[in-house]
Amino acid sequence: MKTILLVITMLFMTIAGKATTAPETMVTLSNYIFSGKAEIGKLINGRIEKVEVVSNRDYFTWKKGQLYLSKKGQQAIREKKELTVELTYLLEGKPEKKVFRILNDQFHRNPVIAHRGAWKKIPTTENSIKALQQAVTLGCAGSEFDVHMTKDDSLVVNHDAHYKGKAIEEYTYAELAKDRLDNGEMLPTLRAYLEEGMKQYGTKLIVEIKPTDKGAERAALRARKTVELVHELGAQAWANYISFDYNILLKVQQLDPAAHVQFLNGNKSPDELKKDNMPGLDYHYSVFQKNENWISDAKKYGMVLNVWTVNDEKTLRYFLEKGFPMITTNEPELLFQLLKTSPLISQ
Repeated sequence: MKTILLVITMLFMTIAGKATTAPETMVTLSNYIFSGKAEIGKLINGRIEKVEVVSNRDYFTWKKGQLYLSKKGQQAIREKKELTVELTYLLEGKPEKKVFRILNDQFHRNPVIAHRGAWKKIPTTENSIKALQQAVTLGCAGSEFDVHMTKDDSLVVNHDAHYKGKAIEEYTYAELAKDRLDNGEMLPTLRAYLEEGMKQYGTKLIVEIKPTDKGAERAALRARKTVELVHELGAQAWANYISFDYNILLKVQQLDPAAHVQFLNGNKSPDELKKDNMPGLDYHYSVFQKNENWISDAKKYGMVLNVWTVNDEKTLRYFLEKGFPMITTNEPELLFQLLKTSPLISQ
C-alpha cells in the first residue's frame, strides 16, 4: 500500500512539475504593419486552428493560414492609418479571441534613435513624456527609454535603478510618485509612456528592459509584464525591445517570437547570437570599432544593427559610412544635420 501511495505521489509531483514549468506564451501575429502587400501575417505561438475574422470583415480575410487585407481594407488603412481586427481561434483545442492593431507603414526610415528621448535642446528631463514628444516632433525613427519595476510590480520609465534617492524596487509606485521629475512631470509609468507614443505613427518605441539584481525570477517577471502590457495596449507595431540581460530577451522571444529584440551588452558575436535566433545587436560604438567584422557578419545574417551612444560628429560619420540603419544618440539634432550632407542613408 505504501509503495502504491509513493508511486501515486511521485506521479502527481511529476505532472504538477510539468504544469508549473510549461512555457509561458501568448498568441501573436508575425507582422503588424501593412507595407503595401495584402498579406499581413500568421498567428504563432501554439497549435492554432479554425481561425475566423469576426470584426471588420469587409477589410480582413483569413485564408491559406494568413491574415489578408482586402482591396477595401488596403484603401481604408491608408486613409485611417490603422485598423483593428478581432480573430477567434482554437488554441491547443480551446476557443480564444484576440484583437490586433494593424498599422499602415509610415515609420521614418532615418537612422536617428533618440537616447532617452530628445531632451538636451529644449531642454527637458530625459525619459520624460516631453522628451518622447520632442523625439516625435523631430521625426526620429525611434525613441529609446528605460523600464524598471517597483516593489508593487508597477512598470516605470527611469534610467537608473534609483529615483530621487530611492531604490525603485524597494518602493511602491505611489511612494515614488510623490517626487516629480525635474521638469515637473509625474514619474511616468510604462503604460502612460506607451499610450503617448501610440498617438503617432512615425517613431518606434525602443523599450529597454533593465536588468535587476533581485534574481532570475524577478527579471523574468519584468520581461513578462512588459510584453503583456504591450499586447494589452496593442502596441506591438510600435515596440522594439532591448536589454543588457540576455535572459530577459530570451524570455521576450519565448513570450512573443515575433518581437523585435536586440542585445546590448556587446559580449556576444553575431555567430553566437545567430545560434539563439537573436535577430539584432545594439552595442557600444567601441565594440564595433574593435570588431569591425561583426558589422559585416551581422549584415550577412540579416540582423538588425544599432549602436550606442554616439554623440560626436566624427563617430557619427563613422557609423553612417558603415551603413548603420540605427544610431542611438543624445544629439539627434546633430545627426539629422549630418544626414542632410550624407548620401549614404536616405530618410
